[in-house]
Amino acid sequence: MQITRSAFVPLLCAALALHASPTAPKTHTVVLGASKRVPYTPPEATADTKSEDSTTLRVRPLLIDGHEKEWTVGEMHEVTDRSFVIRRALRLNDALPSEPARWTWQPGPWLQVDRVTGHITALHLPDFDPQISNAVWFRDYAAYCGIHTTTKSSNLTAIVFELGARKAAASQKLSNWPPQQPIHPACAPATWQRTPMRATLQATGGQPVTFEVAGTSSLIEEGESTDDQ
Repeated sequence: MQITRSAFVPLLCAALALHASPTAPKTHTVVLGASKRVPYTPPEATADTKSEDSTTLRVRPLLIDGHEKEWTVGEMHEVTDRSFVIRRALRLNDALPSEPARWTWQPGPWLQVDRVTGHITALHLPDFDPQISNAVWFRDYAAYCGIHTTTKSSNLTAIVFELGARKAAASQKLSNWPPQQPIHPACAPATWQRTPMRATLQATGGQPVTFEVAGTSSLIEEGESTDDQ
């Protein structure tokens, strides 16, 4: 078959246009699945306080494009219109060396999830201990109590974490750690105020500590629309 010059030019232009057109970014579907109850042993549990509510967790799978990526616990916090944070649920083997596998669940660290890219980032909150307190979020800041350990001592510390900077925006010692008598919870849930932006934390039996957070929200790292999953 012979192609004339007049027919070849339109075909060439069409081929070039097809080659130059950008590939549409893949759209990811990010959802939380149905919840289920799983075994859990909180640090303060005793034979007298054990019940179904106190020894189980409600966990939900994090599904990206229909595939299970992580198990989560608690409610998500919407940071921006494209990203949110949520706690990971960990499945641990609680068996002693002489026992068969004995699986239990524990609340774990925090995750940041990007709805556009489907990318999951593990957040390393400074001195965060899942057994001590939970983080309370406002905008892209998290307020919680953590355990700060040095070569000489350990302290219960009030911390405000800045998501965009990936570091503590403020911290202050609350008390020595561990306490002489076990205390659960170690801290009350943090409270936030919008204007001026303040976070208040209080160790159980201690005095409240208030941080005034300068500025509004930091620059949050949100990736480009690339396929990371």
